[in-house]
Amino acid sequence: MKKSIRKYAATMLATALFLFAGSCIKDDLQDMPYLYAGKIAVTADWTRRGEGVDIPALWRMSIGDYAGEETGTTHVPGRLFEPGSYTLVSYSPARGITVDGTMATADTAGGSKDDAGIFVTGVPGWFFTNVQDVDIEAGRNNEFTAVMRQQVRELTLMIEPVGGAADRIKAIEGFLGGVAGSLDFATDTHGTPSDVELHFTKRTEGDEAGKWTVTVRLLGTAGDVQTLTAMLAYTDTSLQPTILESDLTAAMDGFNEDKTIPLVLGGTLVETPEDAGMTATIEDWNTVTGGPVEAM
Repeated sequence: MKKSIRKYAATMLATALFLFAGSCIKDDLQDMPYLYAGKIAVTADWTRRGEGVDIPALWRMSIGDYAGEETGTTHVPGRLFEPGSYTLVSYSPARGITVDGTMATADTAGGSKDDAGIFVTGVPGWFFTNVQDVDIEAGRNNEFTAVMRQQVRELTLMIEPVGGAADRIKAIEGFLGGVAGSLDFATDTHGTPSDVELHFTKRTEGDEAGKWTVTVRLLGTAGDVQTLTAMLAYTDTSLQPTILESDLTAAMDGFNEDKTIPLVLGGTLVETPEDAGMTATIEDWNTVTGGPVEAM
């Protein structure tokens, strides 16, 4: 009887040891791919945003042949990566901007200037990007931080008409030339000089009463010159429209550098009834601190 018990116990122990060893071998086999490849986790850093700009609800990333999207802070792909050097691309999709690789293009908007061309949108969503070179090591969890850079900047133009016909202006409309229609955010290259349509609104209250303002959002500036071209229409039908042409190149210098800070430019337009029907200009544009900025 004792021999049978010993034999049974020995058999059970051998079986248990076999099953345990098999389990360890299985775990080792499962972990072996991780020994020759790496895991990654990418965390988006949204601290470099302008005041009042919300964190995007969705962002995307690509690395090697993998592409994924994320609504949280950290994205962990459900796969392993061969060790080596990679380019990690991250961005947030935005209304009015099309992304192909690292090239962002502003969508076109309705309307054209004298049938000569189509305007780009002046109301894109907030767009953020990050491109960096990373190294993935085998056998470890590689953690990367994508510091997302704001790539859309807000511009407000504020015109103060003075003179006898100032109160009879009923509309100011036109376009701004020399804005960026595209941005390669891997090389920070602003290209495709384009035009954006402008519809000014008259301020009727506060310290800015009587001034005309417009706010747009831009990928940046492109080309050598930024020019405002607009037409002033009057309530007095005896007055012909005034054409406004003004060079903003110097005033917008450096516009592409810190897009988290809105730029507000103000200028005085000196006009009189005798000038109506002729071309007017604004010689000096000044940066306005704390000026009226209305997100569109």
